[in-house]
Amino acid sequence: MPNIFILYGNDEFAITRKLKEFDSDFSDPTTAGMNTARLEARSMSEDELNNAINAMPFLAPKRLVILSNPSAKYNNVGTRKKFEEYISKAPDSVKLVIYELIEPKEVEKHWIIKWAAKNTSIVKTQAFMLPRQKDMTGWIVNEAKKQGGGIEPAAAAKLAEMVGVDTRQAGMEIAKLLAYVNWARAVQGSDVEAVCIFTSQQSVFEFVDALSQGNAKVAQRLLHRLLENEDAFSLWGMVVRQFRLLIQAREILDGRGNKDDVARALGVHPFVAEKTTEQAGRFSIEALENIYRKLLKIDEMAKTSQITLDLALDRLIVEIRK
Repeated sequence: MPNIFILYGNDEFAITRKLKEFDSDFSDPTTAGMNTARLEARSMSEDELNNAINAMPFLAPKRLVILSNPSAKYNNVGTRKKFEEYISKAPDSVKLVIYELIEPKEVEKHWIIKWAAKNTSIVKTQAFMLPRQKDMTGWIVNEAKKQGGGIEPAAAAKLAEMVGVDTRQAGMEIAKLLAYVNWARAVQGSDVEAVCIFTSQQSVFEFVDALSQGNAKVAQRLLHRLLENEDAFSLWGMVVRQFRLLIQAREILDGRGNKDDVARALGVHPFVAEKTTEQAGRFSIEALENIYRKLLKIDEMAKTSQITLDLALDRLIVEIRK
């Protein structure tokens, strides 16, 4: 059986959901934390990867190692070859899950997909691509069912117009809408209009704006206003996602792209693309990568119960100002 799993595509929402399935494989949740390692290739060291893969499981048949975006670290033929050789020798005691954000047009020529195709005895791949805009209505109807409710096709079409092909935003909005109707009936078009689709997203943009301008006081106020209406875990995910989008947008801008290119490449609503492009223009790629490393460190502390997410968000303001 394969012990290396490669999840790829441009649908982060679907990839995140699949990763949670790997987490749920642990029958004993009390030992899951001791047997799970999450690594971001951009910021990890080789020692961290080696220790994560070769550590022995504790009271469990396997360890779970989740590695994100190896292309960010292994960016030339030499380092990629060494990485491929190394993971191909991963012990049976580890389940290595690698996920890589790849656009559809890049799949066939992507190095890790080519390597996986040659090593099917140890590697299993799964694609997660964003739906096309014309398919979003159907996607929303199906997602509402997955979340235990229902939505009328006309309401789903209205929501699809608002979110574009941003499945993460759509998933969050569906959750809000189902809570709004208390799962007692199908969501209608009037419900979609009643629940402001961009309230939280707009506030996150304002929060990032304040951070980019070094205005800690405003950022703090916006943060606590957001926490009054959003679950801390959901809010943290929105903030991390926004900085990930900023890195991608900055790379597109550095390649002489514009907001339309950002919208197409990232699969986000034009409103989100415009705001993200505007914010990315205020940062260098080096500054954004440094911020992202801080986010990952705080995220690890929160997931290992060293800090609460509420406090982590407060700490973020301090960390970004350093």
